[in-house]
Amino acid sequence: MRFYRTILILSAIFLLLACQGSEPTPSTPRETLEAYTKAVKRKDTKTIKRLLSGSSLKMAEQQAKEQNVTLDEIIKNETLFTENEKRLFFRNEKIEGERAVIEVKNSFNSWDTVPFLLEEGVWKIDKQGIANQMMQQNETDNQRLDDIINQGKQP
Repeated sequence: MRFYRTILILSAIFLLLACQGSEPTPSTPRETLEAYTKAVKRKDTKTIKRLLSGSSLKMAEQQAKEQNVTLDEIIKNETLFTENEKRLFFRNEKIEGERAVIEVKNSFNSWDTVPFLLEEGVWKIDKQGIANQMMQQNETDNQRLDDIINQGKQP
């Protein structure tokens, strides 16, 4: 009996020590974004990866494979912000079910929308969603150009 008690106590101690080194899990999209910016400034790719959605990580893995580099290199080089940005401004956090967005002021003094997904109870940055937004915007812009070009043509 004494043997089992000793094992139980040692297990509890190791568990407490292991938990002390890990950062708390962000509970809101804004907390996720703040943790992400801190990790970018520290160049902490482990934390950055933990804060990205599964689809974002798959996209980064594909890029790493295509460019013949490591996943960590892609993660370090393709951040939403640079470590030189002194202060970031956020506004308009909107949560709708398992999706959310926050507007972030960029270096050109305009606002970008950062999408989030709730995965396994944790808000994660959805860089795949950013890529989808860019593709949709590109399609919209192309359609506008086609409309302008076709206005001058008569059937």
